[in-house]
Amino acid sequence: MLQTPCYNRRRFLTIAGLGALSTIPAGRLSQAAANTAIAPTSTMRGGANNYRPNAPLVDRLGTGFDMSGTVRRAGDGAPLGGQRIQIWAATTLGGEREPANHGSVLTDANGAFRLEMPQIVPNFGQPHAHLAYDDGAYETVFLRPIMPSASDTSLRVDFVLVPA
Repeated sequence: MLQTPCYNRRRFLTIAGLGALSTIPAGRLSQAAANTAIAPTSTMRGGANNYRPNAPLVDRLGTGFDMSGTVRRAGDGAPLGGQRIQIWAATTLGGEREPANHGSVLTDANGAFRLEMPQIVPNFGQPHAHLAYDDGAYETVFLRPIMPSASDTSLRVDFVLVPA
């Protein structure tokens, strides 16, 4: 007795996908994978508000809030050590223009950064921070992440940079 093979949608799509992949030259396949590996971070609207070029490097700006994140290279995701990240926000000390609310930090060998600062407070109705990379080796990125709640005591922000 001749048995008819059982085909379902999943099996069909798997076989069709493998067949399609086999028609792509190996070099193109690895190039396509590399291009989609780690996408760069896009600048956010309003991120550059009250930015100060060359804000001083600081160990901390205060206590009560922890700002942290990583900086990686687009494409391969390699950590970028020694990168300058500027951070500023409206805090319990005053608004975004307050000099005590501005500072820069450098990433460590793993691309990580951290800055302790006073509690962030809502500005224009939204609790948010500003972060910037603009040291020249990579394209400038300004971020303005909004916190889920004004009572949050930490915020993590990651950068993925493209060489300039």
